[in-house]
Amino acid sequence: MLATCVWGATFLIIHVAVQYTGPWFFVGMRFITAGLISALLFARVLKGLTLKEIWAGVAIGVMIFFGYGLQTAGLQTLNSSTSAFISALYVPLVPLLQWVVFRKRPGLLTWIGVALAFFGLILLADPGSVGFTFGSGEIVTIISTLPIAGEIILIGWFAGKVHLGRVTVVQLLVAGLLGFLTVPIVGEQIPEFSWVWVIASVALGLASCMIQLAMNWAQKSVSPTRATIIYAGEPVWAAIIGRIAGDRLPPIAILGALFIVIGSLISELRPPKSSDASAQEKATS
Repeated sequence: MLATCVWGATFLIIHVAVQYTGPWFFVGMRFITAGLISALLFARVLKGLTLKEIWAGVAIGVMIFFGYGLQTAGLQTLNSSTSAFISALYVPLVPLLQWVVFRKRPGLLTWIGVALAFFGLILLADPGSVGFTFGSGEIVTIISTLPIAGEIILIGWFAGKVHLGRVTVVQLLVAGLLGFLTVPIVGEQIPEFSWVWVIASVALGLASCMIQLAMNWAQKSVSPTRATIIYAGEPVWAAIIGRIAGDRLPPIAILGALFIVIGSLISELRPPKSSDASAQEKATS
């Protein structure tokens, strides 16, 4: 829960930082910093880096780059609360992408969750007209949820097959390098020195590294379903912190945010299997 609180706070930090620097330069600074910190932490095991771990790190790093790069670009025009709730759409997207990639057909609750989350998105992103017209910030943030969901699937795919520390170092460095390489491609200018983006990039680099380690440690004793329910609190923390900082969402947008959180939670619920139900009945009797 503490990691989720810190995670939610990053939206406001990024929103402030991108007022002083371009999004892709900031992404480069953030993840290069995180990569260097993780390299120091796992320096003793880096010598055993294998080709498979390099490919795993590159694949996950590309997803991180696109996911958080687009999310950062969206935060140039979106407030931190709105961005956080839209980003929560990655939760119901994960089972849908698993259906496309691994042919694991999602259940009824997943479809209900996706529908609720989509309805909430309409209310949150366009509360004035309640229609289907989204601004550029909303659009790029919506797109960012696809690679973020892809990152989660890839991490699950490689889990247990590679060394977590070595892959973490590679993926963070790849994401940071791609961020810097994108700067000249999109015509972004190197920002003037400012302690705002320097402190923000170092703080987020440290947070990105520490949060990942905390999640990996905590999920040894917390089930994936319960962990996902806890992670769904991320946009709620972001909204609370954004509110303190001055964000003001209209009531209909708050309703939309609530639908997104509920949809995300429902999409992760799994009905008890018949065998489990029978066992429970026997235990009760």
